[in-house]
Amino acid sequence: MTQTTASPKPRRGRPPRVSRDDPDTRAALIRSGLEVLTEQGFTASGIDGILRRVGVPKGSFYYYFDSKEAFGRAVMEHYGAYFANKLDQHLRDGSRQPLERLAAFVADARAGMERHHFRRGCLVGNLGQEAGRLPEGYRQWLRATLADWQQRVARCLREAQVAGELAGQADCDRLAEAFWIGWEGAVMRARLEGSAHPLETFITTYMEGLPR
Repeated sequence: MTQTTASPKPRRGRPPRVSRDDPDTRAALIRSGLEVLTEQGFTASGIDGILRRVGVPKGSFYYYFDSKEAFGRAVMEHYGAYFANKLDQHLRDGSRQPLERLAAFVADARAGMERHHFRRGCLVGNLGQEAGRLPEGYRQWLRATLADWQQRVARCLREAQVAGELAGQADCDRLAEAFWIGWEGAVMRARLEGSAHPLETFITTYMEGLPR
């Protein structure tokens, strides 16, 4: 006779707590914080809601982060590195022409917003809208991050000049700045409308306006 073991019944109620010593706990908290901050911004986001998503007790949160401000910094650093890598994947793609790379980045970002039903925006754009209420130092990080992104786009535009896609006298730094000013506005409008139309309008208008 074969002995059978009853399957454990699924647990109900709160999600299982993550051990404070789990090396993945900090990363899970940052991922949860990134989801919440891209949806709600910093000021409106509460620690309790972030903890519930991961199943981590508040005591474990303060084991990894001294404060909500320190947690926000960790989330921003993670997002900055993630987004810079995403930009490089597109803007340094040698299999495409330079301006095609810029359009490919926009298409990828559009797909990401559609996947999350336009609930999530750009963390930098979200935080920029509440800059006056953020902890000291956040604004400096936001400016530095945008400057870094602009440099990456400007480099791609200079490659477009070499390839003959862009006029030689074009000011690539100014055009890169204009790209991000327009892009952040387009993302905000897309979230408001729940539609990709603002993103399409932005990239089409931007490309048409480039000096050839």
